[in-house]
Amino acid sequence: MERDVIKIDEELCNGCGECVPGCHEGALQIIDGKARLISDLMCDGLGACLGHCPMGAMEIERREADPYNETKVMEIMVSKGINTVVAHLKHLKDHNEMEFVKEAMTFLKNNQDKYDFELEEVINAMHNKPAAMANQGGGCPGSQSREINKPAFSLADAAPAAPQTSQLRQWPVQMHLINPGASFFQEADMVLAADCAPFAMGDFHSKFLKNKVLGIACPKLDDGMDVYLNKLVSLINDAKINSLTVVIMQVPCCGGLMGVAQQALQLASRKIPLKRAIVSVEGEVLSEEWV
Repeated sequence: MERDVIKIDEELCNGCGECVPGCHEGALQIIDGKARLISDLMCDGLGACLGHCPMGAMEIERREADPYNETKVMEIMVSKGINTVVAHLKHLKDHNEMEFVKEAMTFLKNNQDKYDFELEEVINAMHNKPAAMANQGGGCPGSQSREINKPAFSLADAAPAAPQTSQLRQWPVQMHLINPGASFFQEADMVLAADCAPFAMGDFHSKFLKNKVLGIACPKLDDGMDVYLNKLVSLINDAKINSLTVVIMQVPCCGGLMGVAQQALQLASRKIPLKRAIVSVEGEVLSEEWV
């Protein structure tokens, strides 16, 4: 069929990768130093990537192309986290592509076992409802009040124990404040932790932080996730960190942090090992695996 798709002028493209985050559908990748359209199926032809190209190497052209497939796009996109999904849906809505929006929402409704955020969160974000409203009447499980019952302290537990030493190797740690060019990041193993994780775990320092550098962030409450993405790419490419361990909580909104890490690896010119650890609200490590 004939439709609008992205055309890339490889003579002008310098492979900077600025266009890739703008393509929420995942149709663009940097391959052999150039931006490539990897599939007609995933290019919606609406041009969100055009404004991100500093070289003017991209334009929309009408040509014979495979039909755009919203379901195929959503199958890939849910792994990138709620922020990417919402940005994609808002992009479609802004261009009045309501049939695609309906198809995407149907996919989300029928495949809730394939992603780690709540459908209600997506719906509220689409309507720009603040988090407090989203949590009324159920909402995000991660924001629900709960009491964590711990065994009562007794005199038998009062035997002196060796003090635990902090394993923190650098300051600052918040992702908006860190400088990827700092010397302590060079060729280091890095932990990217959700803000809540170190508080939930009594042994976070000894379990995850020992001999590693640290960045912390909250994918639900922090603004500027694109800043985090760019810093992670710089840490991988320029600081040449050896590995990245993402420690997130067992709540839907935390999945966005893993999505940012995975997107950074896609954009980076280097490939490094990526580990995901999921921590329960009670502080138990539920899973830990290389992905």
